[in-house]
Amino acid sequence: MTPGTLLTLGGGGFSMPEVHGQAFSPLDDLLLSLTGKAHPRVCFVPTASGDAASYIERFESAFAARAEISVLSLFGRDGDGFRGPILNRPAMLLDQDAVYVGGGSTANLLAVWRLHGLPDLLTQAAGGGTVLAGISAGMNCWYAASSTDSFGPLAPLHDGLGLITGSACPHYDGEAERRATYLGWIGEGSLPDGYAADDGVALLWRDGELVEAVSERPDGRAFRVTRHGGTAVETPLPVRVLG
Repeated sequence: MTPGTLLTLGGGGFSMPEVHGQAFSPLDDLLLSLTGKAHPRVCFVPTASGDAASYIERFESAFAARAEISVLSLFGRDGDGFRGPILNRPAMLLDQDAVYVGGGSTANLLAVWRLHGLPDLLTQAAGGGTVLAGISAGMNCWYAASSTDSFGPLAPLHDGLGLITGSACPHYDGEAERRATYLGWIGEGSLPDGYAADDGVALLWRDGELVEAVSERPDGRAFRVTRHGGTAVETPLPVRVLG
């Protein structure tokens, strides 16, 4: 059993405001509420995007008024006009109420994190009550395996952190080839059984068990995808619409 609370977003949140069309994302609101704090400490980890300054600015716009914000930069970027602390000190993750991982390259994220010792720190943080969250690559990283475009064309990836067993597929309805390729890989055994989430949908996990699927869209979907006799089978999950 992996202790802790994880919120894994197939898409949406402050990274994809077009999904929810509101000033603030209901999925981001849920993340803040999961901390149980009125003004929580939230650290953004934009490794998968190479610490893109524009991404850090979007994080600041979404959270600065509602949280004590910071950024963990493993590339030594300054975030341009970001007003919170930007530090290359991975141990800062242990001081957070929530850690929010951005999208980009899952493979690059995992490689850089391992060089800096983040897997052990994140596991320790989760066990101490820090909520772990992320979108796209920030969803994939927590699972044992995933569907990724880190290498150009979509491909299976097998070296995730494994805080959640099985595989993950974000952007299930948001990118043309995501669903078909994921079903194919599950069916042929290239990926283990797993979970798929549409843009705007997140899966909430606690102590290694799925608690619920939630959506900031009225039509958002999530699925358990399993292999049966060489064929992938989608089982729809109940989805609670937020807001």
